[in-house]
Amino acid sequence: MPRVSIELPERFGFRTEVPIYVQHINYGQHLDNAALLALLGEARTRYFRALGFEDERIEGLMYVVADAAIQYRAEAFYGDMLVFELAATEFNKYGCDIVFRATSKLHGGEIARGKLGIVFVDSAQRRPAPMPALFRERAGQSALP
Repeated sequence: MPRVSIELPERFGFRTEVPIYVQHINYGQHLDNAALLALLGEARTRYFRALGFEDERIEGLMYVVADAAIQYRAEAFYGDMLVFELAATEFNKYGCDIVFRATSKLHGGEIARGKLGIVFVDSAQRRPAPMPALFRERAGQSALP
């Protein structure tokens, strides 16, 4: 199977810091891969709030993570602070990709990079719905140089 390769944008529109707690550490004494997804979920929520969307619904629609791809680049440990940078890319009718980079605040090295494919859903019909125009506008502006 070919390795996952994630290209990062030249500029990220959002940055936040999320601490690594003891519950994020696995038996190898480093950041657990599943815990990274949870920390990324926190960073994504902060990003959407920074865009002005305060809950799990955006203009009446919910959004779901349709796919995720992550490249782990280095270990991270208890007590470190991850610096997440995020940008919305690859816009389509129903959603977009949220591309991210996570680096260590302690040593500045890249810990992981990846992308989340998000899709907007009409919860009453349980079907994909067109991306809200306001989300596209705000997320698109946050990705501009």
